[in-house]
Amino acid sequence: MDRLTVVVGITGGIAAYKAVGVVRLLVKAGHDVHVVPTEAALKFVGLPTLEALSRNPVTASLYDDVAAVRHVALGQSADLVIVAPATANTLAKLAAGLADDLLGTTILATKAPVLLAPAMHTEMWANAATQANVATLRSRGYAVVGPDSGALTGADSGPGRMSEPEAIVEAALALVGEGAGAQDLANLHVLVSAGGTREPLDPVRFLGNRSSGKQGVALANAALARGARVTLVAAHLEVPPPAPHPRLSVVDVSTAESLSDAMRSAATEADIVVMAAAVADYRPENVESGKIKKSGGGPLLLRLVENPDILAGLARDKRPGQVVVGFAAETAASRDELLDLGRAKAARKGADLLALNAVGWSQGFGTDENAVVLVTGAGDVVAEAAGTKADVADALLTAALGVRGAPA
Repeated sequence: MDRLTVVVGITGGIAAYKAVGVVRLLVKAGHDVHVVPTEAALKFVGLPTLEALSRNPVTASLYDDVAAVRHVALGQSADLVIVAPATANTLAKLAAGLADDLLGTTILATKAPVLLAPAMHTEMWANAATQANVATLRSRGYAVVGPDSGALTGADSGPGRMSEPEAIVEAALALVGEGAGAQDLANLHVLVSAGGTREPLDPVRFLGNRSSGKQGVALANAALARGARVTLVAAHLEVPPPAPHPRLSVVDVSTAESLSDAMRSAATEADIVVMAAAVADYRPENVESGKIKKSGGGPLLLRLVENPDILAGLARDKRPGQVVVGFAAETAASRDELLDLGRAKAARKGADLLALNAVGWSQGFGTDENAVVLVTGAGDVVAEAAGTKADVADALLTAALGVRGAPA
């Protein structure tokens, strides 16, 4: 691992004591660590502790070492900047571009990746102003890890707890490709649906499908490995979801309507949206409150109503620059038939890319391998991929990046 120059900004919150662990882990890994605390941070963690752990001088003042132009020199020399904790006040100042202290000038002067680790009480994190500030910072390329949900100060508990030092360091080093492969999705938010929806008939029965969720989980894992922040909307996975990760959120859903709600909500800030889940086209018009009984040998008639077309809705409402990718699973007898069916569906759906895959009793659903043909909304074939579902996931994400980078 290359030796990095890392600036660790520490701001004035009780979680500042955990930032000591971030500094220790980075120094232990062999990096040159420079701590920039705010004056408020020094109310929580002593300057001698920070100097001893970082093995570098520490100051919070804009007016120390003026001859060395320290207020910009630190930012210019940094390979990586971490702010942990990032308080609500700090997020607001960064979003506004304020530079009234050494940390603010350092961040404005740097061209290095910046990782923010928010920490605050739940109500402060949920406040519309804080959420708007975080969205602004993300749109400018800042990476964010956490916050986690858990015990806060006093008797409070909930979202707002700063991520653990190990998770912060892992997320930070991933931004500069240390110990990882290509990070071409860094600073992007990838939204993936996976699994199969279930439409209840009664309290014990449902209409469903054979999707295991393997392809969607492979997509989530591939996006994480390439540096993305990932939201996985999971419908009855038959495989484990990705391991817990500071850049991963998992939302569990059941029916097509709940999947639609979750996808539409998360899509408002996603850069790439991939609808890999198998969604029921229809649901029962009425769901019985008790178990449906046999009628003595006569037929059971079900009246079904159509579910919303989630992919078409996401494509219709997508933001400028957002890429929407769908899957079209078809029981096609040949590649030509698959292309004909897929092109017709691509025209109807309006997605940027459609992954066409043939399915059958022993093909597509539930298997470890897959084969897809990727077509544009206009029906042009842009890529083909076959192999493990991880191989297909990487090929699909590369194609989505290609669409995202194409001129308008």
